[in-house]
Amino acid sequence: MNKSESEAILSPIPPVHHLPDRHGAPCRSYLHVAARICWTSPFRLLTGRTAICRGMLAAACWCLLLASARISAAEIVQVATAGSDGIPKQPQATVDATGTAHVVFGIGNDVFYCSSTGEGEQFSQPVRAFTVPNLSLGMRRGPRICVTPSAIVVTAIGGPQGKGRDGDLLAWHSRDNGRTWQGPVRVNDTEASAREGLHAMTSSGNIVWSVWLDLRDQRTELYGSRSTDGGHTWQQNQRIYRSPEKSICECCHPSAIMAGSSLVVMFRNALSGDRDMFLTKAQDENATFSAASPLGRGHWKLKACPMDGGMLTTLADGQLLTVWRREDAIYRCVEGEPEQLLGRGTQPWVAGNSQGHAIVWTSDRVGALLLQRPGLDAPAVLARDASDPVIVTGSSSSRALVLWEGRSQNGPAILAEFVSLLPKDR
Repeated sequence: MNKSESEAILSPIPPVHHLPDRHGAPCRSYLHVAARICWTSPFRLLTGRTAICRGMLAAACWCLLLASARISAAEIVQVATAGSDGIPKQPQATVDATGTAHVVFGIGNDVFYCSSTGEGEQFSQPVRAFTVPNLSLGMRRGPRICVTPSAIVVTAIGGPQGKGRDGDLLAWHSRDNGRTWQGPVRVNDTEASAREGLHAMTSSGNIVWSVWLDLRDQRTELYGSRSTDGGHTWQQNQRIYRSPEKSICECCHPSAIMAGSSLVVMFRNALSGDRDMFLTKAQDENATFSAASPLGRGHWKLKACPMDGGMLTTLADGQLLTVWRREDAIYRCVEGEPEQLLGRGTQPWVAGNSQGHAIVWTSDRVGALLLQRPGLDAPAVLARDASDPVIVTGSSSSRALVLWEGRSQNGPAILAEFVSLLPKDR
């Protein structure tokens, strides 16, 4: 990291007076003073040990701020809690044309399903949909969900042996709003090639795409398969990207969305030691993918996998907006433009439509859950002790649903909150 980029990472730290405490009042003065000390000279000189000291002090003060801050006034909803079956993990969701949110998550080897009820502020009792042998679950591994005009489709990865020795991408569908499920159908046409356990799914109408990290050729490649009948059957697998060196990033999940009739896929590459985000598209009926292109201007030299794959969405003007992590910072990047720094953190996710967009991430692997959208001077703090957040919205809704792993009074839980996408709402 050069000096200019290091200094840039400091700039988005919000002014302390923008962060109210949990009762809505301004932060107490001692926090203000501590924060201003951390973000001003002499600690602003980011060289050698001074940088480390400044970073540690800044992180400590930021933690103090987050401990006292809570902007969001909406109600946090408890979707699922730990019980005798185990701990609920890795929530994923989609929103259908009526505004109903459909949610899946895993507990052990079981996939559970529930949906929003009433005005959408509560959720039905989660029910066990099906069991997956040695379900891949954790660190963005877990079930994925989409809705077609005829069915709810859920995919998950598992295998008889588990622990990376095998793993198939399996698909189920429900025609009765989650009461019964049909499947599984194996999506990967080479047995056990999806054993890394990382995948994504997206849909438009009855077209469903699933993309995953594939190991059929003893290297990590990006593969995909399309369903044209709402997830009931799947076409021959297609290699989306093969690294000219060896493997793409082995443990970062891919992301995929349908932008009109086009499939857009984002993944983390591994070229010349750089773990950077790349984008590729299929814009025709033959699913011919474009050459993969890098996102942003910077690079991340890393001899490991960060296990952090980001997400993407389309803006009101049709532009692609991506969010992802580089080093310890979160960036937003509109395709073809330089990246913009949002702040420190990990595990970002984004959702948007014609009404607006919103981005969520956590301050640490388990940390404060932050929300940023146009109109906010600084990220809003939705919760503490959160991990692996996702955010979804409908095609024309003015609000979005945030889900994450957290803690309730009863222990580990999956929690949810509805947030506005409108810039004027604070």
